[in-house]
Amino acid sequence: MKRRLLLVSNSTLHGSGYLDHCQQHISHFFGKDVKRVLFVPYALHDRDTYTKTARDKFKTLGYEVESIHEASDPVDAVRRAEGIFIGGGNTFRLLKSLYDNKVVTEIRRRVLEDGVPYMGSSAGTNVATISINTTNDMPIVYPPSFSAIGLVPFNINPHYLDTDPSSRHMGETREQRITQFHEEPDTPCVLGLREGSMLLVEGNKATLLGTTNARLFTRGKSTVEYNPGCDLSFLLTDAH
Repeated sequence: MKRRLLLVSNSTLHGSGYLDHCQQHISHFFGKDVKRVLFVPYALHDRDTYTKTARDKFKTLGYEVESIHEASDPVDAVRRAEGIFIGGGNTFRLLKSLYDNKVVTEIRRRVLEDGVPYMGSSAGTNVATISINTTNDMPIVYPPSFSAIGLVPFNINPHYLDTDPSSRHMGETREQRITQFHEEPDTPCVLGLREGSMLLVEGNKATLLGTTNARLFTRGKSTVEYNPGCDLSFLLTDAH
């Protein structure tokens, strides 16, 4: 297994700029072999502005950015990519666009077979998993399937929020919503990535990085907290 993934909970952390909180991890992840990163801005409506934001940031890190929405042939753009970064926004819009442009299978092949490094943030992290069933987003469009790229055999909930006992909000908490997901049969475990956390996957090894803990939800079991630096490689077995 050649996969290399950097799955980030959020692109902007409170008090800092775009990708500032994870820029050192980005530089280490893409390294010096990658010169150009293929950016996928499908999660936002204004793809030109979004691309400029990503292009400006990656330039400060020493990387050129090509956007898939500027390519005449999106599939060929994926085939030529040295590295891939899928940004955040609306997960339903993102996945629908990935299917519409017929790049889901090609991204999976390039990452799992060719070892092309894949970075996702927020919605881009959601689509790297089995499905988008544990996204926080509204279904503003209808993708042909909720099945995602499937680079890991579990789901992620980015921007995971803990229950606030002092809140007067009467809607479901994030924990309750994930529990409802697990009320359905044959559902995978869900890794709740709080803002500031990210998961690094290298082959069959997974490590929690960042500054905040992650919370693991497994159907029929108690939740478990993991600190930054923890080895989460067990999540990469199909049993989980």
